[in-house]
Amino acid sequence: QVQLVESGGGLVQPGGSLRLSCAASGSILSIYVMGWYRQAPGNQRELVATITTSGSTAYADSGKGRFTISRDNAKNTVYLQMNSLNAEDTAVYYCNAHYSGRISAIPKDYWGQGTQVTVSS
Repeated sequence: QVQLVESGGGLVQPGGSLRLSCAASGSILSIYVMGWYRQAPGNQRELVATITTSGSTAYADSGKGRFTISRDNAKNTVYLQMNSLNAEDTAVYYCNAHYSGRISAIPKDYWGQGTQVTVSS
């Protein structure tokens, strides 16, 4: 069973930066697409960014130009660098691992427990 553990959340002032980390308990980055999602109070969970097994990245419009997703395969860790944060970025941020291959025995999704990001002065 794979576990995803997020860290790096906290309170930051508008315009500030945070780097979130997601450490996987197993070597899954080679077969899972890794992503960051967020959920603000009263809102649905939304996609923030993804990185494929080949390193291709994609971002929601809300984070383009401000957020950068990256990974370190040797450390089984995915990162989300967030710059120029504003109040609308306040949410619980979740790490996700998604498998879209053909082996049915491999679990499709893993989720972390979430880390709170609060942007406030």
